[in-house]
Amino acid sequence: MTAIAHFDDHDVVAFARWLEADLASLSERPLWSMSTQDTEAALLSLTRVRGQLDALLMRVLRQAEAVGAGMGTGATSTTNWWSHATRTTRAEAHRTARLAKALEDHDEVAHGLATGDLRSDQARVIVDAVDDLPDAVEEWVPAAATRFLLDKAAEHDAKDLRTLGRRVLEAVDPAAADAEEARRLEGEEADAVAAASFTMVDDGHGTCHGRFTIPSRYGAMLMKDLKARVARECRKGATGAVTDEERPAPLSRHRVGRAFMDYIETRSSAPAPKAGGVAATVVVTMDLETLLGGIKAASLDTGGRISAGEARRIACRAGIIPVVLGGPSVPLDVGRKRRFHTEAQRIAMGVRDGGCTAAGCDAPPAMTEAHHDEVSWGEGGGTSVEKGRLLCPPHHRRIHDPTFQHSLDKHGKVRFTRRT
Repeated sequence: MTAIAHFDDHDVVAFARWLEADLASLSERPLWSMSTQDTEAALLSLTRVRGQLDALLMRVLRQAEAVGAGMGTGATSTTNWWSHATRTTRAEAHRTARLAKALEDHDEVAHGLATGDLRSDQARVIVDAVDDLPDAVEEWVPAAATRFLLDKAAEHDAKDLRTLGRRVLEAVDPAAADAEEARRLEGEEADAVAAASFTMVDDGHGTCHGRFTIPSRYGAMLMKDLKARVARECRKGATGAVTDEERPAPLSRHRVGRAFMDYIETRSSAPAPKAGGVAATVVVTMDLETLLGGIKAASLDTGGRISAGEARRIACRAGIIPVVLGGPSVPLDVGRKRRFHTEAQRIAMGVRDGGCTAAGCDAPPAMTEAHHDEVSWGEGGGTSVEKGRLLCPPHHRRIHDPTFQHSLDKHGKVRFTRRT
């Protein structure tokens, strides 16, 4: 087949017609004579060419949108006309159109695609990752993130590149990444607390049904306790004539339900059971800087992450073990339960404080938590009645919230003001 070129054809039009005809002429060409080296070279070269053609196609598509191509047919948009005319799915056509538009603001990515160094799916991943960076990052960060991902594209496919893209801010600006993670976690935690709910209904036949919504960290604490109780019962063995076949699986809904019953009956008076020789408490791992007021998020041994303010708050709570790291993740101190206020100390503080010590709060002692006042535990403060005070959970969160500052009034009550 011979391409028919017109004298006034644009270079791109002439090239497209020539390429279409020339490729058609190769469709019947036998390939049996190609050697291993020939096929390897052809595959690599054609893959690069496909990326280059995609780059050219998207440039032409942008021009087509600029001049209103296809609109004379009554199409609602150039992209819809192109989709219909080429039998390309509308979803794929619009994905290509969005990438074509985005590449106009990402010159280095567009250049990599045009030279054949990138695949289209890699280019899309890089563009999305850079565009998803927080608005508050420094001006140099997007360019640095682009260069980082372009370098990685030489070694990773689009799937792996997407994983790198999600954490690209950590690679190019770790301090900004810590601040962004802290902001995101604080927002998620606040939303989760605001959405917390618990409902329970007795069906009148001896059974209660309920549902709850709580922050993930509390769900992890509860499930860790319940799993430990299930494991304890499995070690003890089922009572009665129950065969191995009849016995429920260790983490079946029934066993977890039985564990929840045990939790309700014994939680207030019995210690949490042990799993693997360690009490079923949640371990919070944080840097010393975080404990002393930094913004870097802390890690839970259940796999989750929490904000720095929340980590400092729960470091005051019994049943949660803080592990403080310094230098290259070296444990400086592992909190022990004797560091926390004892039951006797809590009673004494309740008698003294009468409840939450925040100004205007009337929460009774039973609805408060013990807070290390004056010198925090992380700064070397001790655990005593004199250097502690009671705060209800909302005010305990607030005293660890970096967006607020607090002071004591003449009555010894805590007053909060938002930082400006």
